[in-house]
Amino acid sequence: MALKCGIVGLPNVGKSTLFNCLSNAKAQSANFPFCTIEPNVGTITVPDPRLNKLEELVKPERVLPTTIEIVDIAGLVKGASKGEGLGNQFLGNIRECDAIIHVLRCFEDDNIIHVDGKIDPVNDKEVIDTELQLKDLETVEKSISGLIRKVKAGDKEAQKIMDVFEKIKEQLESGNNARATDLDEDKWLMAAELHLLTAKPVMYLCNVDENSVVNGNALVDAVKDAVKNENAEVLILGAGIEADINELETFEEREMFLDDLGLKEPGVSKLNRSAYNLLNLQTYFTAGVKEVRAWTIEKGMTAPQAAGVIHSDFEKGFIRAEVMSYADFVELGSEAACKDAGKLHIEGKTYVPADGDIMHFRFNV
Repeated sequence: MALKCGIVGLPNVGKSTLFNCLSNAKAQSANFPFCTIEPNVGTITVPDPRLNKLEELVKPERVLPTTIEIVDIAGLVKGASKGEGLGNQFLGNIRECDAIIHVLRCFEDDNIIHVDGKIDPVNDKEVIDTELQLKDLETVEKSISGLIRKVKAGDKEAQKIMDVFEKIKEQLESGNNARATDLDEDKWLMAAELHLLTAKPVMYLCNVDENSVVNGNALVDAVKDAVKNENAEVLILGAGIEADINELETFEEREMFLDDLGLKEPGVSKLNRSAYNLLNLQTYFTAGVKEVRAWTIEKGMTAPQAAGVIHSDFEKGFIRAEVMSYADFVELGSEAACKDAGKLHIEGKTYVPADGDIMHFRFNV
């Protein structure tokens, strides 16, 4: 399952530095706006210590973790919704993403220019939100115009869709993001065709200096207060520190560096997991001597749907799934031991996998 997160924010807030840390790619990073013109794309792995344990027990030829595609979208500015600063192009890049990582500058540094000349992450957030909302409003209004004729002709389905679009329009006109609209799942499905920017799940990432990386600072507190009603996650990370960690060659050096800062793990590891959770996803494993692999599925998927992530034929011809829990497998040490202990169970088409299940599928096409 391809998962794509877009990194957005005003120019010079640390997006490209963060992208480089995540992907080990070398996106150009410089102290002036519009350094990033084309979106950089990198694939990163989602850290999962369970894979290490499975590798230890199974001793496979290879191990494949699950991945996320990260897109570094060039810095947006006020007026982007009207095309300012290559805005239309950048907003189009965001539309292709599943979730948004919104980077906010929460550090003072006279050597790094701020596009508005002042450090105010809440204002920065509002600038980006406004541009995304204006673009969404344009999209919704255009779609409503296209429905008017059908509604006048008595098309009841078109009327239902129109009602949903009008409700979203109301939120956007009030200066709120589309995701704040109170809609049930069926109505959100009607709105899916709009591909609204402000309906996407969002995570706010506060980019801080070294002294604030553990407990944050007053700027981070202001962000948390501003988004407290959004049901959004706020992460604290020092992009410059992550860049320094990236330069260290050995695991031991990284551990010492983190320990000196009072950190248990690199911030990008937390970010990767949070981005994964942001989209309501979970992992199941396949484990054999050829390969131990993590697979990404949406929470609530059935066993055939989970099998289809491997190959569509697995879903079409699904017969059954042989399932072991990760905890049982680790405790007993092997598939054979799980089978002998009655911990390997056979599941049918209605089974909903749990996070960490180890599964083998039987199918016939």
